[in-house]
Amino acid sequence: MQTQVTDTGATVLPSSRVAMEAEHVSFRYRADQPGRPWTVEDVSFDVRSGEVLGIVGPNGSGKSSLLKLLAGLLRPTSGQILMGGQSIGRIDPPLLAQSIAVVPQEYVQVFPFTVAETVLMGRFPHRRASWWGMGIGEESEEDLVRVHQAMMETDVAPLAGRLVSDLSGGERQRVVIARALAQDPAVLLLDEPTAFLDINHQIEICALIDRLQRERQLTVVLVSHDLNVAGQLCDRIMMLKDGRIFRIGSPVDTITPENLHAVYGCDVVVDAHPQSGRPRVTMPVRSVGSEAIPHGHVPGRDGQV
Repeated sequence: MQTQVTDTGATVLPSSRVAMEAEHVSFRYRADQPGRPWTVEDVSFDVRSGEVLGIVGPNGSGKSSLLKLLAGLLRPTSGQILMGGQSIGRIDPPLLAQSIAVVPQEYVQVFPFTVAETVLMGRFPHRRASWWGMGIGEESEEDLVRVHQAMMETDVAPLAGRLVSDLSGGERQRVVIARALAQDPAVLLLDEPTAFLDINHQIEICALIDRLQRERQLTVVLVSHDLNVAGQLCDRIMMLKDGRIFRIGSPVDTITPENLHAVYGCDVVVDAHPQSGRPRVTMPVRSVGSEAIPHGHVPGRDGQV
């Protein structure tokens, strides 16, 4: 595989590879302070081209930090993240932004941008910015076509003229995904894409991610606290515990009562989803007052309380 080196010494990314690899990656915040615990410790895995890889684990297990390492927002204390066989630390930042798009857990709109303006920001890595204009107002015809396509795919085109700050949580999440798609990335990284959304918008966002992955052949990595979202969406799931990989494999192999007890420290019920057959996690039956609710009984049904 041939690579190119820019005048600054950074390696540009060959376009033929979209998968990512982590090789013995460790990271901790304030690494200059001795004794700081590892946030991510000796993690090695690959992200296969075209797959949806889910990252799950309890609070503080390193999920979001690992996603930031994959995005190049954090640098490993040791080890390396590879894309196209090259360390992402040596890839030109604008080129890396053309290849990897990030949908953060929470999007804060500081300035009163419209939906169209926000999605158009996704084209910034593709522009040749002059020193006085920074690329603002220099949109090409291709930029506008890509933005329109992304807005149509995420069903936010009718919202083009509205302020992002005026949108609902589900609408705002679709706008942020549209902005990421406007980057025309090979890899899409999502941090808790269904957090803070009601059940209707959760279903909507999950269906959108599934459709976009199939239609665009995207490689998707998503972090989720919701094991059911991960179990239904993902081809493989990586389960973290204390910053290390506890298990990685198919949803059926990963989401088991034994694994969840070992990682989360609780007992849950895992069965097959009636439609997909994939693992489904539910809370166990608890006692009400002094009497335990019989298995399968729903209080208030058939006249019983």
